[in-house]
Amino acid sequence: MRKHSIRLHPLGKEIRVNDQTPLIDVLHEFGIEFPCGGKGTCGKCKVRLLDGEIHMSEAHQQKTTRLGLSGDWRLACLSKCTGDISLEIEQFNHLILADESDFEFIPASGLGIAIDLGTTTVVAQLVDLSNAKVLAVETMLNPQIRFGSDLISRIQACIDGNAAEMTRIIRSSLGTLIDRLLANHPTGIESVVLVGNTAMQLIFSNSDVSSLASYPFHVSDPGSKTFDPKELGWKVQVKEPIHFYPSIASFVGSDILAGIVATGMHKKESFTALIDLGTNGEIAVGNKNQIVCASTAAGPAFEGSNISMGMRAQAGAISSLTLDEGNFRAHVIGNTPPKGICGSALIDAVAILRKLDLIGMFGEINSGEENVIISGDVKLSQKDINEFLLAKAAIAAGLAILLKNLSISSSDLTELYIAGGFGSFITLENLTATGMVELPEEKIRKIGNTALIGAKMFLFAENRDTREIIAKTRHVRLEGDVGFQDIYVERMMLL
Repeated sequence: MRKHSIRLHPLGKEIRVNDQTPLIDVLHEFGIEFPCGGKGTCGKCKVRLLDGEIHMSEAHQQKTTRLGLSGDWRLACLSKCTGDISLEIEQFNHLILADESDFEFIPASGLGIAIDLGTTTVVAQLVDLSNAKVLAVETMLNPQIRFGSDLISRIQACIDGNAAEMTRIIRSSLGTLIDRLLANHPTGIESVVLVGNTAMQLIFSNSDVSSLASYPFHVSDPGSKTFDPKELGWKVQVKEPIHFYPSIASFVGSDILAGIVATGMHKKESFTALIDLGTNGEIAVGNKNQIVCASTAAGPAFEGSNISMGMRAQAGAISSLTLDEGNFRAHVIGNTPPKGICGSALIDAVAILRKLDLIGMFGEINSGEENVIISGDVKLSQKDINEFLLAKAAIAAGLAILLKNLSISSSDLTELYIAGGFGSFITLENLTATGMVELPEEKIRKIGNTALIGAKMFLFAENRDTREIIAKTRHVRLEGDVGFQDIYVERMMLL
């Protein structure tokens, strides 16, 4: 298959992709958000074509015209790479918020670094504090993955005597990541901000994680952690202490705190919700007066670790599925033969299988076979479908219980944000068809990495004090709700 080069400005990066690769497949890896989910309606993913050609369909042209864009602009979510191209990423020229509201900030001198330390992936962005522009982006797989792909495995690895090594490798790797960020930007660094789930914060801080291994999963010190570059073994000189933002509760970390800030939930009169479908499934619901949050055991299915052919949203993963004359039509990230399936396509698959009556209301494969072929050699087993039902029930039950704690119903929510690494690929129709989210599609907003958006906001003084948010945020233990089991079992079914 033919290969093409894509040069990204102002990052100075060049990536190689297969012919006909959609830009959304490669740009989401750099923390670029697609707020409308690839419909071409919001214009937030616009890119300026500096060199080369990108064919525009009539619908694409109509959308750019409606958005008032000149002829050198394209919408990344509607574009494919068919030759060597150079792009200027407009989104790096201003801070994007999940709710698309204006972000007012007090300009400062120097540069800042925002890091989302995820269980699976790490994303770091270099930000000009005078104008909030992103100057450089670096990503990597979390090197701790060799100790297990999920949080429970990592925690157990720490208990088994690997804690010091896990701390060392993540600190060292982040130091290298920062060195790459600064390769072309020798200007002094004012601040470095990190967010991540509770386990990632504790491991990075060389703190004991054993309390997360057993009930009641209490963390004695979930607060902010500060560091000097020297104690981390980093070469970078930073004027302010390096700041790892506080967790909210046992399995609700600073990544969700950042998501709350990014969505503006803590400032709104109306109730909104945030669901982060990452390695762990976290939910927050609230408004300016009160917020409740919870964690669910949903992550392994959507991140692929509990699915036989599951994988994260990377090249070779089926990211979405549609029906074409009664057959599956798969979109594969990177325009390659399918190697596996990621969480967004897993949702599609179950919804379509149920629509075709190939599986029953309890997820049973009606043919009696052990597997269902999805595309090429990729298939779903009965166990995979069962894992999905457990995960979707956990999310649906978690949201229901949080709403009950606020004495409101789903109809009281004005917006629900879906965050996570594969958020841009989710088909809302199938999300609601499975019963995972019981809201009208017009109230649901797909958004990518709210943790990274919030981390960038933390670089600016007016967003650094999160004590007020934490003070009005209450953690709910779902299993402690008297109706949890009944709600959970009910949400297991497919209508």
